[in-house]
Amino acid sequence: MANPEHLALLKQGVEVWNQWRNDNRAIRPDLSAANLTGAVLSGIDLVGTELTDAVLCGANLQDSILITANLSSADLRHANLKKAHLQRAILT
Repeated sequence: MANPEHLALLKQGVEVWNQWRNDNRAIRPDLSAANLTGAVLSGIDLVGTELTDAVLCGANLQDSILITANLSSADLRHANLKKAHLQRAILT
C-alpha cells in the first residue's frame, strides 16, 4: 500500500515532488498500489520508487526518470512512456 505522505506529496504536483526528491535522496518512495490513472507526471523523478501494483493507465510519464523503479505488476496500459528513463527498472 502506498505511503500516504508520499501520495500526498505527489498530488501537489511534479515540481513539489521533484524538489522533495532532490532534498530526500535517502528515502525510497512507496507508491505501491496507488491509483494514478490519467496522472500528468511528465518529467517526474521516480528513481528507485516502489510502484508495484500501481495503476498508471493513461498516465503521462513522458521524460520521467524511472531508473531502478519497481513497476512489478503495474498497469501501464495506454501510459505515455516516450523518452522515459527506464534503466534497471523492474517491469515484470
